[in-house]
Amino acid sequence: MRLAIVIHKNEESSYGVTVPDLPGCFSGADSLDGAFASAREAILLHLEGMLANGEALPRTKPIEEHSSNDDYRDGIWGFVDVDMADVPDKAVRVNITVPSRMLAAIDKWAEREGETRSGFLTKSAMEHIQVNSLQ
Repeated sequence: MRLAIVIHKNEESSYGVTVPDLPGCFSGADSLDGAFASAREAILLHLEGMLANGEALPRTKPIEEHSSNDDYRDGIWGFVDVDMADVPDKAVRVNITVPSRMLAAIDKWAEREGETRSGFLTKSAMEHIQVNSLQ
């Protein structure tokens, strides 16, 4: 998931970061590099809370839609990429039925990429869900 962030800095303050697509998600840091790192951490925690509360993940908007908001005036825009697999969640064991040739192909691909079968299936499902939720 790629989220726009806006960074503000006053002479007397540290860098403040706001995530327009996640109302209430903000962070700060003493350096610009640190602002990006702290934004990623804040986003992961915010998404974890949303999922735990059963909330739907947001549809991201282009910067052009956010830039008209006065709260973001004179800010530095950037992007933070987060992998939904990095959002902590409790694993649940499931029993599924998959055609044997498909399972062999999944296992071969996962082994070649250094992933587990479960990791591959989860990552593939998340990518599909994210892509289709934007349509």
